[in-house]
Amino acid sequence: MSETSGRSLDPKLLEILVCPMTKGPLEYDAERQELISRGAKLAYPIRDGIPIMLPEEARRLG
Repeated sequence: MSETSGRSLDPKLLEILVCPMTKGPLEYDAERQELISRGAKLAYPIRDGIPIMLPEEARRLG
């Protein structure tokens, strides 16, 4: 179950994950390795293939 490039996210995981702030959907940004919450205007980092779903770890979007 290893990801060779570490640059992909399991589509099933993306289906069940929601933003912890808004409970809304997330978009996967493969280039930046982030999960984007448009509703909360936050980007949650993905480190070593693991989404870090903590608002205090998220980057604010413009």
